[in-house]
Amino acid sequence: MRVGMMSREYPPEVYGGAGVHVTELTRFMREIVEVDVHCMGAPRDKEGVYVHGVDPMLEDANGAIKTLSTGLRMAHAASNIDVVHSHTWYAGLGGHLAGKLHGIPHVATAHSLEPDRPWKREQLGGGYDVSSWSEKNAMEYADAVIAVSAGMKKSILEAYPRIDESRIHVVLNGIDTAKWYPTTGTIAEEIGVDPSRPIAAFVGRITRQKGVEHLIKAARHFDPDVQLVLCAGAPDTPEIAERTKALVEELQQTREGIIWVQDMLPSEKIREIYSIADVFVCPSIYEPLGIVNLEAMACQTAVVASDVGGIPEVVVDGETGTLVHYDENDIETFERDIAEAVNALVADKDKTETFAKAGLARAKDKFSWATIAQQTVDIYKSLI
Repeated sequence: MRVGMMSREYPPEVYGGAGVHVTELTRFMREIVEVDVHCMGAPRDKEGVYVHGVDPMLEDANGAIKTLSTGLRMAHAASNIDVVHSHTWYAGLGGHLAGKLHGIPHVATAHSLEPDRPWKREQLGGGYDVSSWSEKNAMEYADAVIAVSAGMKKSILEAYPRIDESRIHVVLNGIDTAKWYPTTGTIAEEIGVDPSRPIAAFVGRITRQKGVEHLIKAARHFDPDVQLVLCAGAPDTPEIAERTKALVEELQQTREGIIWVQDMLPSEKIREIYSIADVFVCPSIYEPLGIVNLEAMACQTAVVASDVGGIPEVVVDGETGTLVHYDENDIETFERDIAEAVNALVADKDKTETFAKAGLARAKDKFSWATIAQQTVDIYKSLI
């Protein structure tokens, strides 16, 4: 069997959970079947990886239109495969057309849903309607849809009721514990954090769904000794970048120990940040699963996270961390509850260590990429 994997992201250009998912799924799947990767961005020189750029005539077009042009190129190039597997709306059109063009099954993985992210209109303008159409088309006509959590399956059925439930398969995201593990290093000295004081950390993009602004506001209520390390970059829009900058600077004027790392750090440095943190904080207002929580757990770090989407399928409240209820109509309570949860954990070292050890055990036992790769191949086989 030869699989055509279609994705916007692929190493070295990986900036979100979908890119991590495609990277690891492909790596482990290649132990079972042959996989061609069709991606976007800069040229790669790896065997079996094909890069597709924007139609030169569309360089000045809306971002969504430019993306669809790469989908046409993907569909044209993806020949001699037995099944095509697309990830996110960025590659959905390519997957859909490749399936039709070559008469092969199309599998689409839902990492997020455009109807659940209306703030994307701020970034894409009218292109948001184009991206929404592309996703809807890919989802509704795919021979199988993979949801990365049970919560995501529920969201798919709500957003696209035309999809028969029997076509939706839940295959969780995974974690490679050979890559993410407790470690030591020099990151504390490099970024100026005091390892003798409690540390709360965040890793993620500056986008509304990740809740970065809520975390910054919550930090106003952290106990005085608690430091906050924000590894936050790649803002969706200039406006959200400016808001984040203003909030961080305001916070830094009122308390010490607020460190903002805007550069995209390599995984070994992110691993060090997870490892030095007493608590990892995930304040997302929308999260299909949340790979960052798995990464933190695999690095033996307790987690404080919102209770949205698939996060409760990863973080077990009172066992591997603390879940905080998110109510879009009561943001102030959400922010204060995040602070209370962080303060409670850093004040109880025994509980934090217990949560951390349980998180590591759960990451190892329940989220193996080898298992996930086999489950995905089994879905392919059922369609051929």
